[in-house]
Amino acid sequence: MIAKFRKLHPFINPHLTPGNEYCVFEWQGWKFGILICYDNNIIENVRATTLLGAQVIFMPHVTMCTPSTRPGAGFVDPVLWKRREEDSTSLRLEFDGMKGRGWLMKWLPARAYDNGIYVVFSNPIGMDDDQLKNGCSMIIDPFGDVLVECRELGDDVMVTTLTAEKLIQAGGHRYIKARRPNLYRDIIGKEHQPEQKVVWLNPDTQ
Repeated sequence: MIAKFRKLHPFINPHLTPGNEYCVFEWQGWKFGILICYDNNIIENVRATTLLGAQVIFMPHVTMCTPSTRPGAGFVDPVLWKRREEDSTSLRLEFDGMKGRGWLMKWLPARAYDNGIYVVFSNPIGMDDDQLKNGCSMIIDPFGDVLVECRELGDDVMVTTLTAEKLIQAGGHRYIKARRPNLYRDIIGKEHQPEQKVVWLNPDTQ
């Protein structure tokens, strides 16, 4: 056992309890952190994990291709997955549009860039119960650039090399050094009323 982490922000549900601590560990001369799915949408979690020393953050997800209030969001028709060999173009358009990769690229590279870290993002492809997921597993460098990405319409593995120099060269390194926590310490730590609604996995059960 190298590391253990419990998701900090699970969907609000009476049967789920969140973890209560960050995880940073050293392996092969590098410092790694772990944040699971929605943890990464709360930007303070990525910054906190970085401040604890993480140079690479593993970000396993099950995301995209679900309804949301954001423009362009929604399910992808499972029929397109069944017909992926005959019509890969229609499926790829859905996967890469605002239901999927288009939305992801609005925020995920920013997590790497702002914090000057490597991001290792994983996401399933294919049917997840009754929902179709679009994959796009990727590794992003501290400049916010995608180094490698899984693009097969099926199982895929990509490998790349991480270089320590980028951790210092990237803007995020300078931004962290320029921080003035005395200006916003009390604001960021201010108590607020947490969201209380239950998030249902199956809309038909609401």
